[in-house]
Amino acid sequence: MTGRRVQIDVQFNPAAAPWPVFRDATLAAEAAGFGAVWVVDHLAGVSMKGTGMLECFTCLGALATTTTTIGLGTLVANVWNREPGVLAVAAASVCEIADRPLLLGLGAGTSPTSKYAAEQHAVGATIAATLAERHARVGVVLDLIDTMFDPDRPEQFATFPLPHHRPTTLLGVNSVRLATLAGSRAGGVNVWWSHPRRDEFLAAADGARATGAPFLRTAYEWWNDDLLDAQHPVRREMEAAGIDRLIVAEAGVPDPSAIAAMRPNAGARAASFRIEPPVRPSAASAASTERE
Repeated sequence: MTGRRVQIDVQFNPAAAPWPVFRDATLAAEAAGFGAVWVVDHLAGVSMKGTGMLECFTCLGALATTTTTIGLGTLVANVWNREPGVLAVAAASVCEIADRPLLLGLGAGTSPTSKYAAEQHAVGATIAATLAERHARVGVVLDLIDTMFDPDRPEQFATFPLPHHRPTTLLGVNSVRLATLAGSRAGGVNVWWSHPRRDEFLAAADGARATGAPFLRTAYEWWNDDLLDAQHPVRREMEAAGIDRLIVAEAGVPDPSAIAAMRPNAGARAASFRIEPPVRPSAASAASTERE
């Protein structure tokens, strides 16, 4: 894998940042030159160690009308939080409102016995019992997106929203099986960079790809000022591994004025943008929730 320059993106935590701060931080990130802002998909703040939450596609729709150039993404949209058709229509709607492509990260969801499933249980949402069923649901969503977003789609979908900018689908993975599905069916993959098996997941996705097919290799990591330095060893390691985009995830409350002074994609190292210390979700949560 040849080295490449890694695009720096950002993710803010709606469980910690109220909407006005979330919005202003995103506008500041756009002005600073971050490549994209990625939105989490949770129903409640408990999984993100917060006291509230913004629904994923509602938040993206609002960001689509308040921003103009920054990319928009989901990291990741849980395929069990909505019926597949509702998820596809929501993604297409964001694309049309924003008039730019959506980076549509999808996740298989967590086990119904996991503590991270509490928000689904609270509202009576269905979660399949087996990993195979949860992976199959991802395939169903990908199939429907392929059909609904095809300009030559069947007549039954004739009046559904058809995005002018088709979303790029990618899968957030925490297993070789899902990484293989990402390589064979999606347009990209996302891994937690600190995961001990991340190279195995990336290799599985690459091995399942069609020869020459474009494929977006992305990673996320918790916010660290050093990661904004293009010469940092971890950044160099990512470049050598062929990572296209790094999403730095801020778990605390961001400071929009500090973000605006950053130049994340110009190789400049920036100061921290936290207003208050974050309470990060646990490593187990990051590694398992919505990414099996």
